[in-house]
Amino acid sequence: MIEIEIPSGVQVEIKGNEVSTKGSDGSNTRRFNDALLKLSKQGSKVVIESVAHKQLMKKAGMAEISIAKQIRNDMQGVGVPFERSMQVVFAHFPITVEAKGDTLLIKNLIGERAPRTARLVGSTKVDVKGANIRVYGPNIDDVSQTCANMRKACKIREKDSRVFQDGIYFAIE
Repeated sequence: MIEIEIPSGVQVEIKGNEVSTKGSDGSNTRRFNDALLKLSKQGSKVVIESVAHKQLMKKAGMAEISIAKQIRNDMQGVGVPFERSMQVVFAHFPITVEAKGDTLLIKNLIGERAPRTARLVGSTKVDVKGANIRVYGPNIDDVSQTCANMRKACKIREKDSRVFQDGIYFAIE
C-alpha cells in the first residue's frame, strides 16, 4: 500500500480507476487501466492498494510505484506548471516561429516556402520570444510530447546533417 499526501491548494477526485486533479494552474485527468490496483482517497491522502493474488504481487507492486509517480506528477503540475526551454538555431536562413491555436508554425526552415507544423498536445502553452521558446503546462507527458513534436517537425532529410544543423533544440540552462 502506498499513500500519497495531497498538497495544499490541490483538489483530487477519484472515480474508479480515474484520478482528476485540479489546482491554480490547471487540471489533469488520468485513467489507469490496471485491475490489480485499487485507488481511494482517505482524508488528505490518495491510497493505492494491491488487490492481486500472491503470484501477481510482484507485478502489482511495480504498477503501484509507477502509478504513484504519475499521480504525484499530476498533483505537482497543477500547482506549478512543468516547463521546458527550447531555442531556434539557424545558420543559413532565418527561421521564424509562430504559435496559432494548437499548432506551432515553423517558417523558412532551410528556405522552404511552406511552413512546417508541430502539434501542441493537451493544454500545453507556448511562448515565443525571438529565438527562445518556452513550453509549459500542467501535464509533464503533454509538455514533453509537444517538445518532441517540435524537434521532429524540424528534421531535415536528404541533406548532410553535419552541415544543415538548423532547427529547434533544447536550450542549455
